Amino acid sequence: MTILGNILWIFLGGGILIFFLYLFGGVVLCLTIVGIPFGMQCFKLSVLGLMPFGQKIVNKESEPGCLTTVMNVVWLVFGGLELAAVHLVFAVLCAITIIGIPFARQHLKLLSLALMPFGREVQPFPDK
Repeated sequence: MTILGNILWIFLGGGILIFFLYLFGGVVLCLTIVGIPFGMQCFKLSVLGLMPFGQKIVNKESEPGCLTTVMNVVWLVFGGLELAAVHLVFAVLCAITIIGIPFARQHLKLLSLALMPFGREVQPFPDK
């Protein structure tokens, strides 16, 4: 079901567009020294944006709290809120139909990572 969900997501849920936009943003941010940590977070979002089904977001236990908090605040101020708002709008649009509810849940997953990406990582669900 995960493979089918990811294939449908790529073509019907906008996954390929999300992937390329976050990838482009990551490359642009990595062109500057200051933007490299933020570009790496865009790469994380692009991978999750391409194949969100079968993935979960977990908090890293080894990340220092103060630096992670400061970086998340900078991320929020310079674009994180806008990214989260876009994913919220797409989640609402997808949730209008019953068929779109799984896609809406994936947009909400992307919203949570787009809101505060530092100190979090994407992991696959364990196989059953």
